[in-house]
Amino acid sequence: MSDKKTAAEIAKRRTFAIISHPDAGKTTLTEKFLLYGGVINQAGSVKGKATAKHAVSDWMEIEKQRGISVTSSALQFNFEDHCINILDTPGHQDFSEDTYRTLMAADSAVMVIDASKGVEAQTKKLFKVCTMRHIPIFTFINKLDRDAKDTFDLMQDIEDNLGIETCPVNWPIGSGKNFKGIYERKENRIVTFSGTEKGTKEGEENFIDFDNESAVLDQIGEDAYEKLQEEMELLDGAGAQFDLDAVRAGQLTPVFFGSALQNFGVEIFLHNFLQMATLPTGRVSGDEVIDPVEHEFSAFVFKIQANMDARHRDRIAFMRICSGRYDADKEIKHIQSGRTFRLSQPQQLMADERKILSEAYAGDIIGVFDPGIFSIGDTVCMPKDNVKYEGIPTFAPEHFARVRQVDTMKRKQFVKGIQQIAQEGAIQIFQEFNTGLEEIIVGVVGILQFDVLKFRLKNEYNVDIILENLPYEYIRWVDSDTDMSSLVGTSDMKKIKDMNDRPLLLFINEWSVDMTVKRNEGLVLSEFRKN
Repeated sequence: MSDKKTAAEIAKRRTFAIISHPDAGKTTLTEKFLLYGGVINQAGSVKGKATAKHAVSDWMEIEKQRGISVTSSALQFNFEDHCINILDTPGHQDFSEDTYRTLMAADSAVMVIDASKGVEAQTKKLFKVCTMRHIPIFTFINKLDRDAKDTFDLMQDIEDNLGIETCPVNWPIGSGKNFKGIYERKENRIVTFSGTEKGTKEGEENFIDFDNESAVLDQIGEDAYEKLQEEMELLDGAGAQFDLDAVRAGQLTPVFFGSALQNFGVEIFLHNFLQMATLPTGRVSGDEVIDPVEHEFSAFVFKIQANMDARHRDRIAFMRICSGRYDADKEIKHIQSGRTFRLSQPQQLMADERKILSEAYAGDIIGVFDPGIFSIGDTVCMPKDNVKYEGIPTFAPEHFARVRQVDTMKRKQFVKGIQQIAQEGAIQIFQEFNTGLEEIIVGVVGILQFDVLKFRLKNEYNVDIILENLPYEYIRWVDSDTDMSSLVGTSDMKKIKDMNDRPLLLFINEWSVDMTVKRNEGLVLSEFRKN
């Protein structure tokens, strides 16, 4: 049973992932959220063309150089008596596995869409992950300060491509140079647009009752007024009605409009999100749903990141607290090893900024120092409990390369670096079936991960590498008790093993997989690694 303080703190929590196609404005929107929480002034960096400083959520050196997010960040701020945990995810499809793991730690998702482009390829993939978990999805259609698609076409685009009904909470009045503001349907008022000074949250917002025709006409003009009236009649007659239960079941997405760059519509979105989003939700352990409030502390590891602090060469395990209150003074149990200990240096992280915690609650994301104990998907709980949350599945790599270090004298750093990066889940490493660690094969989901591997080994471990691309496209884990030495394969097959000595097979052609199974009685191959 929880105490009143714990219950009250958990009720304040809202934990969401923010997802989008690259360049839809996700990082800019995230930074504007932080402005409202007062965090950005402390961190002292705002992303914009007028400054060379970089987004708080993009802390890794390669992200700053390339201007893309390649790893998820955990950010926390307070707004309107709520404690908000944002899980900022990579937009690029080559890092979709990291995004998938991060979505496992979220209770809802905010989907950012470029108003001039609509639903893009990566948005579809990320959306499918959300629907698999049935989590609420909130849509922010961004960049209204630029010329946009027809608003009804944008709604149709979301419904056709993502298979979810839309319910606009507000509606844009024009776009680009003709962007006048938004109409708030429930309040029956317009909020006029005025550009704000970059790097601030200050700006003139003018609220006008829509029934005050003369004031509205004065602000937006007759053409925009008549068009808005027509659009609202059509929307009221044909659009989906707002249903909070449908939103929380992931069947209906509330849609908001604005410009993150100009900081218009962001506060309106935040305010509505806090009213609609769910509190931290229960998680499944075996046949039981662990109640976030009633059950004592439990959490699971969804991300591991090495070398966040280049000075200390540390390794941080990110945990989503699923239930109860975390107390730094108490011992916890690591379910996978059975060991009991105190979590070391529990921290709240703001990208590469840190704050040591003495307590945290269900819904929060904490980072703890990991001496090599934790793996992605691990559960921790109180010593008397045996909570075990379901593991996070591992994606099958689609690209493979043989990797070796340029300087043979740096073998130790090379092996350490590549193993640590693999433990984060960014890459998977294998070796030739009958050899030691001399030959290392790296598998990745997206080919850009090879560039990240090369960059990080050079910058974090001072090791230059040579990558030799391999032609294999299909990987299968051997899930049967098979004698690998006598296995009859195909000419395009290669035997390898993972770092836990589990046997795998690589193939160039997909048909070779079935052929190999037919040639070996009792052979069972799997596309997924069982954690």
